[in-house]
Amino acid sequence: MAMNMKQMSSVPRVKLNSGHEMPVIGMGTAPALPRHDQLVSTLIDAIETGYRHFDTAALYGSEKAVGQAVAEAVQRGLIQSREQLFITSKLWCTETRRHLVLPALERTLGRLGMDYLDLYLIHMPVTLKKKVINSDEHENMMFEKEDVIPFDMRGTWEAMEECCRLGLAKSIGVSNFTCTKLSQILQYATIPPAVNQVEMHVAWRQEKMLKFCKEKGIHVSAWSPLGANGIAIWGNHAVMQSPVLKHIATNKHKTVAQVALRWVYEQGASVIVKSFNKERMKENLQILDWELSSDEIARIQEIPLCTGFKVDLLIHPNGPYKSAQQFWDCEL
Repeated sequence: MAMNMKQMSSVPRVKLNSGHEMPVIGMGTAPALPRHDQLVSTLIDAIETGYRHFDTAALYGSEKAVGQAVAEAVQRGLIQSREQLFITSKLWCTETRRHLVLPALERTLGRLGMDYLDLYLIHMPVTLKKKVINSDEHENMMFEKEDVIPFDMRGTWEAMEECCRLGLAKSIGVSNFTCTKLSQILQYATIPPAVNQVEMHVAWRQEKMLKFCKEKGIHVSAWSPLGANGIAIWGNHAVMQSPVLKHIATNKHKTVAQVALRWVYEQGASVIVKSFNKERMKENLQILDWELSSDEIARIQEIPLCTGFKVDLLIHPNGPYKSAQQFWDCEL
């Protein structure tokens, strides 16, 4: 337990523009997932290991497991209360309409068994037609290209602000937004986005986004900081199979994952890591007491760019996004 306490106390927090603090290493719970009982057990292991930030979403089907793991961790005395944790969830695209945001958040809180979120994000700048009644477990992901309809960004953001004012979300933000879309929100926001969670790793370095968000006081959080290791739709092997990272890892007696995570952390971003292996969960926390050299950073900067996130399913000649470049506002 002494080692766990040391790991726990060593994970720093970043102060968001909302005034709240967020641990810079979070545990992700995106698909693919084990069975519910296995996921609950794994999340309890993560809490025991020292994780205090958990990232879920209405889409993932993991909100109930996160809530159950937190409740059991409190019951076992691993933590004193839910307040010791930072819980992030996300608004799915079928709910990105002004009148649907609050009910969607209330469903998320119901699945979690919690009174509030620490951070609530718009999952993507997309609106999908509602086809089916939402299940008790998660929102519906199945859609066709024709289901993508115009996104009311202002109405959705104003509803997010209301969730914040009601105390149901301590901080609010976005995910997969471009600098252009963030600029648009900032023109009318009375509560600015605290976070933009984006794909970021050594092969997708997000220099422009990091610079823009630093200037605007928005924190960048990295999903798939290990490239999702080839998972379809949003993954690739450019990180974990990188010869550059393998060489650095060997020289520093670290794992490839640790080098990749350390690089993201040194850029000033937080990381959302996902591993259900207890040893790797521990290793992913051990990135805070060493540094990359300037030569190693320079070598990483030469890794060819490669994004894993495919937006093809959102592109349609009659839809709001007619090309990937239009979705990304020509910022790729």
